[in-house]
Amino acid sequence: MKIAQPHSVCVQSLEYSADLSLTYFSHLQHLPWAMLLRSAAQGHPNNRFDILVANPIATLVTHAATTQITISSDAGNPIYSSQDPFELLAHYQDLLLPSLAPIDDIPFIGGALGYFSYDLGRQVETMPTTASADIPTADMAVGLYEWALVVDHQLQRAYLVGQNLPQYQQWLENQKCLYQQQVDINESFRLKSDWSSNMTKSEYGQKFSLIKEYLAAGDCYQINLAQRFNAAYQGSEWQAYQALETSNHAPFSAFIRTDEIAVLSISPERFLSLENQPCVASVGPLSVDPLTTDCKPSTKRVIETKPIKGTRPRSLDPIEDAQLAQQLQRAQKDQAENLMIVDLLRNDIGRVAKPGSVTVPALFEVESFPAVHHLVSTIRAQLDDNQTPSSLLRACFPGGSITGAPKIRAMQIIEELEPHRRNIYCGSIGYISRCGNMDSNITIRTLIAYQQHLYAWAGGGIVADSEMEAEYQETLDKVSRILPILSKV
Repeated sequence: MKIAQPHSVCVQSLEYSADLSLTYFSHLQHLPWAMLLRSAAQGHPNNRFDILVANPIATLVTHAATTQITISSDAGNPIYSSQDPFELLAHYQDLLLPSLAPIDDIPFIGGALGYFSYDLGRQVETMPTTASADIPTADMAVGLYEWALVVDHQLQRAYLVGQNLPQYQQWLENQKCLYQQQVDINESFRLKSDWSSNMTKSEYGQKFSLIKEYLAAGDCYQINLAQRFNAAYQGSEWQAYQALETSNHAPFSAFIRTDEIAVLSISPERFLSLENQPCVASVGPLSVDPLTTDCKPSTKRVIETKPIKGTRPRSLDPIEDAQLAQQLQRAQKDQAENLMIVDLLRNDIGRVAKPGSVTVPALFEVESFPAVHHLVSTIRAQLDDNQTPSSLLRACFPGGSITGAPKIRAMQIIEELEPHRRNIYCGSIGYISRCGNMDSNITIRTLIAYQQHLYAWAGGGIVADSEMEAEYQETLDKVSRILPILSKV
């Protein structure tokens, strides 16, 4: 096995344009292991970076308890392992892409990028297997990349960054030429059937009633229940993604293609970010910040998560729309749901954070998106010195905002009540950079394209005073800018 040796990262500036990553990716979107993370929410505080990768030097693909590791320098001969996939990811990233110093304003300088499905949580906790696994695709699919195209929408700059840049620049030019010669790649997207759900409204109501019984019995404080929609399609998944992005402008969007599936994500929700930040020395006892104490001389590793819990539909009437947002911010039920998840995530992060560093700087803020208003809180902490980005991801996986509380019991009930496994829905898409930075989304408002069928999910947290009609309607509100948009493409 050829082991990579540390090298300095090269950075080449490109001429900025808001759609630069889309232009480049359009020539690559048909290739397995081409991936795009896209900040598409203009005016949103998280609308900053696009990250494009392709042509990985290695891939890690987990099915159930087995991970297949394929390294290009080993002539594609795969390695199979039953070791914990989060540990394998950390091991092979360290082996093949050793750590490098961060570069200001460039979050990803090569590293790991891919998806972690909700069902990867079975590698963390013991779960029953009652729901049908009818989409038998990977629980984890991550590539290791030497290079990336990074677009910074705030500073209006763009870069190619990484190692062996001349090689990848030539590869990009070759792909552009090849793509332009293959006209049939761009077959127009269209649905070939109507959308159908895996449960009727009556069946949803029956499951809702069972959840109310679990809540009354004290099994949980909150349980998330989702329905799954599907439709047959033909043509370009990339074209479908672009239509969804144009309509939804989500800050944590992504398009991923593997050997098995295409993933179209227009997620509004951050899962976990980890950023190397300079330490600021305190000047007195009143200015001590738990994120800056007991850290290494120059940097701290700051964790942030922004759980969403609480939803209201948007209105075309500006006055009514503002009233809906104000109603959400004042709603005691939604605040209680949100607080439950904040407490859950504080506990999860606390497993790997420096003692005393977990803080909640923002509670119950309203963020507005094209289809809905959401209630969002912010949790921050400092990663302990002996922990890695992969161990942080494992400690919090899957995200508590889409399970319920307590998490394990809620997941057991979800498995019992939902007819099909969630697959990538409520998992995560993200990166772990060679410089130690990490960012990831929660894969809500996310679709899978598999064997000429599209699958989309929508759910919501149910608590003791939830009402069935309102909760069912909330699931429809969440896909109101997804299913109709694709029906019209």
